[in-house]
Amino acid sequence: MESRFLQLSEVAEELAVSDSQVYHMVRSGELPAIKIGGRGQWRVERVKLEEYIARKYAETAEWVRSNPLVD
Repeated sequence: MESRFLQLSEVAEELAVSDSQVYHMVRSGELPAIKIGGRGQWRVERVKLEEYIARKYAETAEWVRSNPLVD
């Protein structure tokens, strides 16, 4: 069974980006996350990551429609 929450490093691995890029996405509010524990560690709920990915696919599709490739 997959874990409900992911560490930022796990999110970075899933998205094939750096840890610092994920931290920036979380701090900017682009990717929903929570802070837990006494040390305030960030966690991203797996369902929120999947929603984020779906949203990015939709944004990319819109961008492609608005910026057609011209030969």
